[in-house]
Amino acid sequence: MVQKRVLVTGGGTGIGLAIARQLASDRHDVTISGRSAETLAEVGLPYVVMDVTSEASVQSTFAELGDVDILISNAGAAQTAPLLKTSLATWQAMLDVNLTGAFLCARAALPSMINSGWGRMVVVASTSSLKAYPYTGAYTASKHGVMGLVKTLALELAKTGVTVNAVCPGFSDTPLLTRSVENIVNTTGMDEDQALAALLKDNPMKRAVEPAEVAAAVQYLVSDAAAATNGQAVVIDGGELAG
Repeated sequence: MVQKRVLVTGGGTGIGLAIARQLASDRHDVTISGRSAETLAEVGLPYVVMDVTSEASVQSTFAELGDVDILISNAGAAQTAPLLKTSLATWQAMLDVNLTGAFLCARAALPSMINSGWGRMVVVASTSSLKAYPYTGAYTASKHGVMGLVKTLALELAKTGVTVNAVCPGFSDTPLLTRSVENIVNTTGMDEDQALAALLKDNPMKRAVEPAEVAAAVQYLVSDAAAATNGQAVVIDGGELAG
């Protein structure tokens, strides 16, 4: 595959970092973004500081970067609470980073792809894009919205040479999972092993997804071989949604 210009949002840690390293190893020109220059600088890849929830930040970053061939929209956050105890601030924060962030980056990146007749956008969504979990109302609503965005863009761009897809990991071995385990320990009295088991109870493999496994799916989706794969939710969850 010819070298492509890649931007990975939220590329400083976890799944985003695994994707960035995989695509860099494929000899693509990879830039990562995030809100912490200190975290990004430790990775060793070219980076830009960008807040995906800010239209001005997204616009100025893409103006600085120039045309991008592959957009990996990975930046995201998760906050949990029963829906009736979810504040408006938490609700809005989940929509802003998970859904509006993907929208703003799509709007900035896709025009140049359309003009060139080739492009790939992959959104790192979640199994929460396809099913509901208790105590995750704001997060689940935002991730369901992401899949609506992916499907709409896929249909609108189907004749342009640009594809838009999502990967939907289950609970993955990332700092986000670590924080989720800590939250359960602090609120329930479970130990860490019990908390992790509770999170993985619906996963037939009973293990967290490895970020490299998600990166491998993304590697395919951005390839020429995936030219007809469009508007899809590629699930990497150990079989959780098969049940």
